[in-house]
Amino acid sequence: MPRGESMEGLSYSRVGVDIDRAERLKRRIAQLAASTFTPGVLGEIGHFGGLYVAPGERNPYVLVSSIDSVGTKVLVAALVGRHRGIGIDLVHHCIDDILACGARPLFFLDYFATSGLDPALLEELVEGMAEACSAAGCALIGGETAQLPGIYRPGAYDLAGCIVGAVRRDRVIDGSAIREGDLLIGLASSGLHTNGFTLARAALGLDGDPEEARRRLVEVPPWADRPLGDLLLEPHRCYLPVLEPLLDAGTLHGLAHVTGGGLAGNVARIIPSGLQASIEAGSWPVPPLFRYIQERGCIAESEMFRVFNMGIGYVVIVHPSDAPAVQRQLGEGWIIGTIVAAPGGEARAVVSGIM
Repeated sequence: MPRGESMEGLSYSRVGVDIDRAERLKRRIAQLAASTFTPGVLGEIGHFGGLYVAPGERNPYVLVSSIDSVGTKVLVAALVGRHRGIGIDLVHHCIDDILACGARPLFFLDYFATSGLDPALLEELVEGMAEACSAAGCALIGGETAQLPGIYRPGAYDLAGCIVGAVRRDRVIDGSAIREGDLLIGLASSGLHTNGFTLARAALGLDGDPEEARRRLVEVPPWADRPLGDLLLEPHRCYLPVLEPLLDAGTLHGLAHVTGGGLAGNVARIIPSGLQASIEAGSWPVPPLFRYIQERGCIAESEMFRVFNMGIGYVVIVHPSDAPAVQRQLGEGWIIGTIVAAPGGEARAVVSGIM
């Protein structure tokens, strides 16, 4: 039986996260949102950032915004007792989203909600956010702190962030330049980033007794050189430093941030109608942490690729003649696939070679 194909294996839906239902709901919500669009809105809902023409006659810039959270990674942080990295996670996730549109960050705001205020915890989170914002040249201009004891259990919290960036209108990267024959360059992730933690926690036995969970998190897996908790809390990588020098070169046909929905789900968001991103599993090394989660949870290979980034945190799509130079400038990356004509004409992305 192939790895992860056990009838008892875990899946996202079994642990309470229904990706398909969420996608159907997003499509319905998008219709409602579209009814509010004013002339300044560019594009449709579904890309990595919302685009709005900057005010002012002859203003060449477009404002790009995004909002997100770090999900249930906060529960692992609470077990380990370290929260600074969660603040870094949030900022990096939001920067990576608007970067997929070609935008550089301008400013950031956060929303922190909890049952009862723990000043030391909040300060640690803000220190992480401030560190990440400073490194990216992004201003942390405000936020909201909400104490909601009737909603959150004691000690629990949630953290979300909103970012606004800018890009010249003639340099927006929205996938419209993607053509058949283009190549996909995959950039390494630093770990799970901020997605899939509900399934990872279930697979690793971190949902039960807190003391037992803490014991597991301080253990060093046989293939690792540091504790499991450190591996899981490794901050979400920021791709701005490596991609910013290429943003104005005109060589980037498309950018995809691999978040919830996995590699294929996120690449599909930028593929034009009539084309398909064909991604070849095995064209990059999958980090051992993902295989460890898969084996512990008996998770099917297809489910792993649907939930986790599997070692690819960002995808860059370029013309084949530009690929060598882009890889040299990036100093990293694997050719993980190509753009082909889509059967039936529907834009999509598929990962082949999954066991």
